[in-house]
Amino acid sequence: MDIHHQPVVLITGCSQGGIGHSLARAFAAHHCTVVATSRSLSSMEDLDQDPRFFLQELDVQSDDSVHRTLNNVLHKYGRIDVLVNNAGVQCVGPLAEVPLSAIRQTFDTNVFGTLRLIQACVPHMAARKQGKIVNIGSVIAMAPGPWSGAYTSSKAALHAITDTLRLELSHFGIDVVAVVPGAINSNIGQSAAATYSCMPEWKLFKPFEAAIRQRAYFSQKSKSTPTDKFAKHTVAAIMRKKPPAWLSLGHYSFIMAIMYHLPLFVRDFILRKAMKC
Repeated sequence: MDIHHQPVVLITGCSQGGIGHSLARAFAAHHCTVVATSRSLSSMEDLDQDPRFFLQELDVQSDDSVHRTLNNVLHKYGRIDVLVNNAGVQCVGPLAEVPLSAIRQTFDTNVFGTLRLIQACVPHMAARKQGKIVNIGSVIAMAPGPWSGAYTSSKAALHAITDTLRLELSHFGIDVVAVVPGAINSNIGQSAAATYSCMPEWKLFKPFEAAIRQRAYFSQKSKSTPTDKFAKHTVAAIMRKKPPAWLSLGHYSFIMAIMYHLPLFVRDFILRKAMKC
């Protein structure tokens, strides 16, 4: 397929070892031109010599960075067909003691960073009367449990934003898709652990230290879904002429869907046992 006729896909958070990186490769395999972005180009260096990728340094918390990237993409390709908001950070710890600065950082990336990209891209998609916006949420928002309240609430907000946008943007021919991963084998555990090492020593929750620290790696157990498998199925669904409004894939996704419908007292009992709360 001629590169000028290939769909142009912009993906945030494409550092090697993460979901975004696998999505970038899967979109490229699906005959798309991929704008792979990350805060550091060195984190995507394995894609550098591949003509299917246009690498851009992007900080989703920066208006200037977002506008600079979009200008570069529009100048080179003239359009953005698919926006995938994947960039995100974990935040592990008891909500009553996690520093507000850490919670703010989580929302600045997971929520406001996503909105920043959406508000920048929508005018171009609306002018063309077509486009797709994909927001990467999390199954944990369907049954919030202890020790990851900041991350869970940011993803719950993202789910609500996605539902709202799906209705608001349909008038402009823009499809909005919520992709809700289960436990996917990625570098999120290491990232969560690195963030956790910067947390203060717990006071009220000191007796739960081991359980809280273990939460950082909860999604990275042996049965976690391989990232490339998740990416392949996700991209196939997104590239349909009419993509699904909600797509949940990966280990725990079916279990969490059931948890969502359970009575609260049953759900609380299960989560207390699982998270040693």
